[in-house]
Amino acid sequence: MTLVLVDPAGELLGALPPFSVASPWWQEVSEVVAAASADVTVLRLLHADRPAPPGGHVTYLAETRDRPEGLIPLGADLVPHAHRAPWAEPGGPAATLAWASGVLDRLGFGELTAHQQRTWNLSAIWRLDGPGGTIAWLKQVPSFFAHEPAVLGLVASVAPDLVPYVMASGKAGRMLLAHVPGEDRYGAGADLCGQIVEAFHPVQAHFAGRLGELTGVPDKRLDAARFVHVATPYLDDIPGLAELIDGLPARFAEVAACGLPDTLLHGDLHPGNVRTDGQGGLVIVDWGDSAIGNPAFDLLRLIDGLESPEPVLAAWARRWRATVPGCDPERAVALLRPVAGLLSAATYAGFLASIEQSEWPYHAGDVPECLTAAGAAI
Repeated sequence: MTLVLVDPAGELLGALPPFSVASPWWQEVSEVVAAASADVTVLRLLHADRPAPPGGHVTYLAETRDRPEGLIPLGADLVPHAHRAPWAEPGGPAATLAWASGVLDRLGFGELTAHQQRTWNLSAIWRLDGPGGTIAWLKQVPSFFAHEPAVLGLVASVAPDLVPYVMASGKAGRMLLAHVPGEDRYGAGADLCGQIVEAFHPVQAHFAGRLGELTGVPDKRLDAARFVHVATPYLDDIPGLAELIDGLPARFAEVAACGLPDTLLHGDLHPGNVRTDGQGGLVIVDWGDSAIGNPAFDLLRLIDGLESPEPVLAAWARRWRATVPGCDPERAVALLRPVAGLLSAATYAGFLASIEQSEWPYHAGDVPECLTAAGAAI
């Protein structure tokens, strides 16, 4: 990778000589910061030699207070952009870290050491360590994820141990979250997915009758117009897509007849967004994609890729039949399976409309990929 450096005032300094890190994921920058030959904060992606992650040679803009020697004369487009995240500008991370420092000082934590972990168009994340280990996580999100701390509070009102504790939230999408011990469970199998279904159901059952409490949460209830808009440019190129779009009104009528109520969705409910501590604790993280919608979408995301999803589906359906007698959860899942791809495509299209073009490679390929999956699922 190459780091093009600016000082805190935004003056272009040049670039560090290219170097390599092991992680291929562009948004994960902890190794980049550690391997750089200067004290840097990564601001944003400038360009890459691949159309999408992972891997390749990427170029970031990074901020430094140093004046390192041996810089390569290399420029960058520093023109302001209407969709640029506040943490992607010189001085932006420093302002967010200063906010966090003030909050932690008022809470009595004293000085903590911040380690930059991630930066891209969907979030900036720092790990905050004290003498005894990690204390908190500082997260900043764009305006379209600004509801996340409020949603964490809503979920905590029903299941306090299911989500990270919000220590503070502030302007510009800033939040401080208490550290959750354990590990992210990417690739976990049906057993954990069954535990997630069991833990999350009381929350969704609670809000199924209280949608009025979800003010400010994005509305992703079934809307054919939203899906037509994102699918139209691809109708002639993706098999099955035109047929799926034409049949949406009838399909949505059948979904309504299943009687499964709209409720609070996590929006990206997979094991990688779940942390466990080995002692039975289970915490669901990353609620930026949360929305109001049909709970079958969360179930479909959760069982995607499982070799034997049937037990998880059966347990989920059994709980919903007990909560809403007479509903048909399995039929709703079958009907919404191809619609899940449409919903994901619409979500990614929304990201693209809200970020600057240099960061489009993070998501541009996701729209046709999700539409292809939708067409193949009918």
